[in-house]
Amino acid sequence: MADKPKLTTSAGAPWVSNQDSLSAGERGPLLLQDYQLIEKLAHQNRERIPERTVHAKGWGAHGTLKITGDISKYTKAKCLQPGAETPMLARFSTVAGEAGAADAERDVRGFSLKFYTEEGNWDMVGNNTPVFFVRDPYKFPDFIHTQKRHPKTHMRSPTAMWDFWSLSPESLHQVTILMSDRGLPISPMHMNGYSSHTFSLWNDAGERYWVKFHFKTQQGHKHHTNAEAEELVGKTRESYQEALFNAIDGGEFPRWKFQIQVMAEEEAEKCDFNPFDLTKVWPHDQFPPIDVGTMELNRNPENYFAEVENAAFSPSNVVPGISWSPDKMLQARIFSYADAHRYRLGTHYEQIPVNRPKCPVHHYHMDGEMNVYGGVATGTPNAYYEPNSFDGPTDNPGQKEPPLKIDGNADRYDHRNGHDDYSQVRTLFEKVLEDDEKERLFANVAGTWPGVPEEICERQLSEFKKVHPDYEAGVRRAWEKVKAEGGYKPNAQPVSESTPQEAAE
Repeated sequence: MADKPKLTTSAGAPWVSNQDSLSAGERGPLLLQDYQLIEKLAHQNRERIPERTVHAKGWGAHGTLKITGDISKYTKAKCLQPGAETPMLARFSTVAGEAGAADAERDVRGFSLKFYTEEGNWDMVGNNTPVFFVRDPYKFPDFIHTQKRHPKTHMRSPTAMWDFWSLSPESLHQVTILMSDRGLPISPMHMNGYSSHTFSLWNDAGERYWVKFHFKTQQGHKHHTNAEAEELVGKTRESYQEALFNAIDGGEFPRWKFQIQVMAEEEAEKCDFNPFDLTKVWPHDQFPPIDVGTMELNRNPENYFAEVENAAFSPSNVVPGISWSPDKMLQARIFSYADAHRYRLGTHYEQIPVNRPKCPVHHYHMDGEMNVYGGVATGTPNAYYEPNSFDGPTDNPGQKEPPLKIDGNADRYDHRNGHDDYSQVRTLFEKVLEDDEKERLFANVAGTWPGVPEEICERQLSEFKKVHPDYEAGVRRAWEKVKAEGGYKPNAQPVSESTPQEAAE
């Protein structure tokens, strides 16, 4: 049998004993000079980093993106050319739950992908739904507050959720998907992934195309009912982690078909809906999906913390041939995601191995926490500013993307005016959902209403009616059943209840 490796300090010196702390005598007291005891305890105190404000609970794996289709007329990105194979990392997550939450909860799922391309990292940071609750970033922090814990009760608040949703008609599309069967997939392998946002592709000729990215599960869609999920959570809170890890560990590698929808710039100008509105889908009959390739996950992380918890995804990470759009939510995320990582992981979070590009990196960022390269990443110590005379890295104008056309119509993106928040939801309700799916949708909505003030429920019912009378009638019927079974709590806090300050005034 080979000799076991010997313990060392983190500085590499031999570690004499991991069993007995140093003391002044058999019964103590302990000695401050026992550096390794202090180091061990200090490391334990720092084993956790701040969890993500949203998407805290997640599951991840490594894999490969293989391109089999030809979309070279749309993009110059090398990772999207025929025959390209790109190593990648995927992280799936729930939005609302903390790091210790149960996996099988009704929630939107994050679907984040990091592709380690030869031109830098490309992050596709999306969800398992093609739309989102809001279209303007001003509303995002408020929406997330409704999904988290009440500041007084420290419990989840259905009242806050439905109050916000009932006052935000643009949320109807996402709410309907969330409360349908697809709001509770049985595992990460059994759901689609979407960029949700509109991005853009551009080619060598400087032509830009608007694009949406889709990753369609090849394992099929499978979902839990609320009752099934409740029973499952009683047995395990880690059902997604178990399913993903065990599938890959057993050689059953999950795959997704990679597709895109493409819209020419001139088509966007004539579109009868705002193609940059995050609450809208692009109809497939107008913009048919194009097959591009296959994503396969085939390797589990060796260390979850290092490779999944430390993973930092941001839509700011694009490569030549892929870019952004005028989507206001996307524009805000370009800043906010990278800023979240600087707070959570450290200023130089992209030097952490799981985030580090596999191509050469040259920039002038200096010093600060997590700078493990030492100095600047320019290749020469004298080139710590730019411009310089010491052969430091310079501009790369050959990779300049074409200018972004702005139509100048400010009202086009005012979320309060001129938007049709109902017709696409009506199409989903009438033409996509089967009768049995609708019944579960009605029951899922009504099941969250005990304790929610009646006036909020009625406000939301009026929004459902604007989608379709059957939508309102079905939820109302399910709600009456919940109340008849004793689900309504008449002592719920009314919306009009005054605060102590208001009462004093």
